[in-house]
Amino acid sequence: MPPTVQTRPRDVRGYPVPAITPWEGDEPQFALTDYGRSADCALKRLCSVCNTVMPQGPVWRVLGAAESAAIGEALAAGRPYRNLAPTLEGPGHRACMLYASMVCPYLARPNARRGMSAAEPDDMTAHVVRGTVRGAMGAVVGFGEYEYAVTGTQVLFRFLDVVEFLPHDTADAHLDELRAELDRRAGRPAG
Repeated sequence: MPPTVQTRPRDVRGYPVPAITPWEGDEPQFALTDYGRSADCALKRLCSVCNTVMPQGPVWRVLGAAESAAIGEALAAGRPYRNLAPTLEGPGHRACMLYASMVCPYLARPNARRGMSAAEPDDMTAHVVRGTVRGAMGAVVGFGEYEYAVTGTQVLFRFLDVVEFLPHDTADAHLDELRAELDRRAGRPAG
């Protein structure tokens, strides 16, 4: 677990709660995104998982099956990938996103299902339906840059210029990569 994630507030089971997760009383709503917290992450360049500043340079996201497949196909064909469709999901540090890909049940396994639906579905969240399966491959993807817009009701992100593509069937495939990233961040030699 990245040290910055270790310091996050925990739910009653002891799981760290990502920065953009809204709370209802004492219960985090893991499948939802808090508007104010997402706006803070965008405006202050904070990681959406650990809530600490991301340095200038690449940012990472965890992607589901459809976007992972599209990126994989573009890269295999030697084409750049550019998806200009906005998303509500903010960026994060490489270590935080590798970790999130492994511990979030929906992101970690192809047969995982969403635990809840979007509170008020719209064009951006219509796909967030309880019981939806993640699908074949997921990925942790690094992007050279991102853009954002904070509207009156949503925080929208767009990610540009793929710099790293780490696909997975099950996210435990990233465990060695996460360990190496944590060692690198701590200044320890790899291995």
